[in-house]
Amino acid sequence: MGKPTGFLEVARHDRGYAKPEERLTNYNEFVVPLGTDEIRAQASRCMDCGIPFCHNGCPVNNLIPDWNDLVYHDDWREALNRLHSTNNFPEFTGRICPAPCEASCTLNIQDTPVTIKSIECQIVDKGWAEGWIVPLPPKAKTGKSVAVIGSGPAGLACAQQLVRAGHSVTVFEKNDRVGGLLRYGIPDFKLEKHIITRRAHQMEAEGVEFRTSTEVGVHVSMDTLIENYDAVVMAGGAENPRPLAIPGAEFPEIRQAMEFLTQQNKRVAGDDEVRAAPTGTLSAKGKHVVVIGGGDTGSDCVGTSNRQGAASVTQLEIMPKPPELEDKALNWPDWPLKLRTSTSHLEGCERDWGVLTKRAVGTGGRLEKLECVRVRFENGKMEEVPGSEFDLKADLVLLAMGFVGPRHGGMIEQSGVELDGRGNVAANVVAYRTSKDKIFACGDMRRGQSLVVWAIREGRQCARSVDEALMGTTELPR
Repeated sequence: MGKPTGFLEVARHDRGYAKPEERLTNYNEFVVPLGTDEIRAQASRCMDCGIPFCHNGCPVNNLIPDWNDLVYHDDWREALNRLHSTNNFPEFTGRICPAPCEASCTLNIQDTPVTIKSIECQIVDKGWAEGWIVPLPPKAKTGKSVAVIGSGPAGLACAQQLVRAGHSVTVFEKNDRVGGLLRYGIPDFKLEKHIITRRAHQMEAEGVEFRTSTEVGVHVSMDTLIENYDAVVMAGGAENPRPLAIPGAEFPEIRQAMEFLTQQNKRVAGDDEVRAAPTGTLSAKGKHVVVIGGGDTGSDCVGTSNRQGAASVTQLEIMPKPPELEDKALNWPDWPLKLRTSTSHLEGCERDWGVLTKRAVGTGGRLEKLECVRVRFENGKMEEVPGSEFDLKADLVLLAMGFVGPRHGGMIEQSGVELDGRGNVAANVVAYRTSKDKIFACGDMRRGQSLVVWAIREGRQCARSVDEALMGTTELPR
């Protein structure tokens, strides 16, 4: 590395945030980037590791030591080239990825990993600011056509790789705007949507055609796509939410997190209330909100509820409270189980662990409270703690308990592809082929609910497989 002693001389210093009282007044991103000199100093901390474990921790296999060294030497443009060589959309991952690379960093053994995510984000943001990121249309067309279903990170990555290989690519998106859950599942205060639109414009200039408000299986049949395209890629995501199977779950104030988040994202985009909330407005204003589910989606509901003016926000998790710090000897360099506190939690939220919701109770058709009980896990089995029952006031309950797989109606049903034991579309990670000729699958629809980095990785690898199937050989990277 350019500065072998950097990790000894420079302390870890990450990006800052606007104060909660400021950021709660709007839905804008609130991260405060580091200055150029400081980010170069942080890049100098990257060690000359014998084995760069960050490569394995990063699902897209980013060349992290390479672009850290280039940033330290002030060669930002080449750093951007290295970054793009493995990741089509580093401005997405630099904002919303949980950074498993940092968990795998050698310096994380002492809890001071290199600020990889911040450096990544600063590289690509500088690339856009300097005008270095431009459309890269193919030099020649192959005459082959591919339909990509879904414009989330897997579909977008697959489409961009294929169009750059010379194929004619059409992306079908059931929503009115491109981006999938990036657009309608991630709040704007974590990812402003003009960032997605900017990439979509680049891809259009490269030759990708986007057909929005077009749901495959409803507005166009799978048979039509199979007949008119040389290959079809199913990248529709995992959108079937895990239900809350308790008495009273039918109360109208108990809703899925994605419905709540999507409505607010549409409002921020400028949609009127009817368009944003066709099935009825969901608002946390003045309400006691309970979020069931302790993951990132639940955290997003917390931040959105506070911005809407909730009277209180409580987040419940059925699993025990994780430890403050992981056991490095046991976990490193793998992703650890430990307590994670998001910026949304710091804005105001009560959190409780080991809680099972038993019943929803109300009068006159309106929800008033949740009946809960504490649980513990013994020998891998959950059991209720005797005498631990309690009630929780609730005017609005948001279900953020994850997804059980893709929706099987429409597209999947029409395709006739085989499913795996978990209900996902069956395809391996070598060929990404389904059981039906010409049909491929990648992303959450194939692997189940996962991270944006895994979606980008699968989209890129699937594109390589499609290109090889169509042309007999491929130069796309794996």
